[in-house]
Amino acid sequence: MKKKIALSTMRIDELTGLSKDTEKAIQKKSVENLKEARAAAEAAAKKYGLTLNEVLKPASGAKPASKKLPPKYRHPENPEITWSGKGRQPGWYRDAITAGTKAEDLAI
Repeated sequence: MKKKIALSTMRIDELTGLSKDTEKAIQKKSVENLKEARAAAEAAAKKYGLTLNEVLKPASGAKPASKKLPPKYRHPENPEITWSGKGRQPGWYRDAITAGTKAEDLAI
């Protein structure tokens, strides 16, 4: 049965200490869970005569993760908004072109 803690009756320093202790316990438990999960995964891989690295290696023919392309066009009013020129045109780019702005004017 879980023990209830009367948080409303605690002082701030007690609550702060409890918060720090709780965070430490969460981190410790996370590390323990990761170790247990890794051991279970290694055992499952070994059952099939494989290592965990072999299991986690991308399958042959699998497409590698795509790289983020560098920006090619910049929003005319907000320079933080960019577009690589690949994929679907963002609304701001399409609107600017429709309004008569040349693509070269938006190029970085």
